[in-house]
Formats: sequence, C-alpha cells, structure tokens
Amino acid sequence: MLLFVSIVKLVAEIALLAIAGQWLLGLLAGAKRETNTFYQLFQVLTRPFVRGARLITPKVVIDRHVPLVAFLLLAFAWIAATITKISICVQIGVQQCQ
Repeated sequence: MLLFVSIVKLVAEIALLAIAGQWLLGLLAGAKRETNTFYQLFQVLTRPFVRGARLITPKVVIDRHVPLVAFLLLAFAWIAATITKISICVQIGVQQCQ
C-alpha cells in the first residue's frame, strides 16, 4: 500500500511541476510558445492529465481553463496521497518508511 501511495504522490508531483513549468514558460515565451521545444515537451507530459480533466468537466468550462482544473485535481490528489502516506508511516513506524 505504501508503494502505491508513493507512486501516486510522485506522479502527481511530476505532473504538477510540468503544468506549472508550462504555464511559466508560456508567460515568458509569449506568442511564440507553440514553436518552443520545451513548451511542446511540457504539452506532451501534461496532455494525459489535461484530457482527463476535460472528460470530467462540463462543456461550459472553456478549454483555456481545463489545465487549471487539471492542476487543482492533481493538487488535491497530491494532498490526499501525502496525508495517506503520513498515516501509513505513523502506523507502521517511521523507521520502515525511509
């Protein structure tokens, strides 16, 4: 169980950092962000999470806001995984969690 929670936490961390990096690079690159190689790499990394967020959001939510929804869902998943990992580590002992 601890391994599964750790994997979920790690995937959420990577996706959160990729979405944040894509947003920041989009601000810095401006209108030419679509031709930026690193921006395209971030798009590839975040595409599964953004598509998943698009599937569960209503059609009223515009496509421009879907990455924010994906970021918030991943943040909640990260918080839940962190709380679960802490509770598991308290139950089995902190020494065994390292």
